[in-house]
Amino acid sequence: MTSAAPARHVLDPTGKDVYGEIERFRADGPMVRVEMPGGRPAWVVLGYAEAVELLKVRNRNPLVSKDIAHWADFVAGRVPEGWPLLMWAVKAGMFTADPPRHRDLRSWAAPAFTPRRIERLAPVIEQIVADRLDVMATAAAAADGRVMDLRAEFCLPVPIETIGALLGVPDDLAGTFLLGADALFDTAITPDVAQARFGALLGAIETMVDRKVADPGVDLTSDLVKTLGKKDAYTREVLLETVRLTIVAGYETTGNLIDQAVFALLTHPEHLAAVRAGEVSWDAVIDETLRWAGVAGNLPLRFAVKAFELGGAQIQAGDAILVSYVGTGRDPRKFDRPDAFDPTRATRDHLGFGHGTHYCLGAPLAVLEAKVALPALFDRYPGLRLAEDPGTIPANPGFITNGHARLPVHLGTTRA
Repeated sequence: MTSAAPARHVLDPTGKDVYGEIERFRADGPMVRVEMPGGRPAWVVLGYAEAVELLKVRNRNPLVSKDIAHWADFVAGRVPEGWPLLMWAVKAGMFTADPPRHRDLRSWAAPAFTPRRIERLAPVIEQIVADRLDVMATAAAAADGRVMDLRAEFCLPVPIETIGALLGVPDDLAGTFLLGADALFDTAITPDVAQARFGALLGAIETMVDRKVADPGVDLTSDLVKTLGKKDAYTREVLLETVRLTIVAGYETTGNLIDQAVFALLTHPEHLAAVRAGEVSWDAVIDETLRWAGVAGNLPLRFAVKAFELGGAQIQAGDAILVSYVGTGRDPRKFDRPDAFDPTRATRDHLGFGHGTHYCLGAPLAVLEAKVALPALFDRYPGLRLAEDPGTIPANPGFITNGHARLPVHLGTTRA
């Protein structure tokens, strides 16, 4: 396996200007050679059609694999221990598995995300949202109208508490889960900090699993524990990774969805008015948010199984590949006025939850959380408005997900 030519661009590990970066990269085409943290080269897929082609299921003749054994740099020893993205590629579970093993692992967790199970979670999510809004009201009254960070107080707590309820996370472990999930997405922190927080997260997951073995409940973790060993793939190691993946996939990305939808509506008051008047659906807002502000950012990692041509680029066997879901959502070859937020547009196509074999299993849960949280927020606070110039609100750290570092707002008038 050989590595392709040196990268033309450096992928900013802080992710501070993701949209500007995408436009600079796109000048070189839909497939761009970049340098990841630590100097490791990779391709970034920016084109919608190229991403769909790359992510197609090809059981007999795959172009790419999730198996790190196909990465030339890793096999050659050029990836140091502690490299910040390594944890996205080496853990044994759904995220890194190829068919047919991926199907077995996906089927293990799938019962937690059936329409009936998701429907049963609806009242739990409604209560979580109502409680967060009450906490915000109390905090706002105590702060005498000062600026509130809606991301910290609402956008992120709703999904992490929902995931906690789904998995049965004990209260005493919730803080460790939160810090560990944050570390996985922050590509700007030091490797030592990332490893420490990630290690603490894995330890907390093991503790939770041990408790469920001793005293199972009515949650996803308990269901997985009860079926350990029923298939060769259903091992304790894979169970731990399935729990970790559920936390990772369901936490910050869903928080970013709520964050970006609020930001989009507050910066496009004409569309907010249309939603409030019932002229535009919350489903349309959510789909357009997922296209306009892809919440998954640059998702690592896939590896070329063989040499192939895509989007004018010559991919070599062993090359690493990231998919820019922000870039695919703003592909001008696919979307008219791609940079415009417009929930009335005719097409709702987006790759916000991926495509193909690894399409997000928890997508219906994420959509439900947003559909509960957004109308409840705007109904409770009809005077909600941004407290800073939108252009000065920074992005969240790292290039893996796409949200804001903070979402400063004035809550305005409260509706009882």
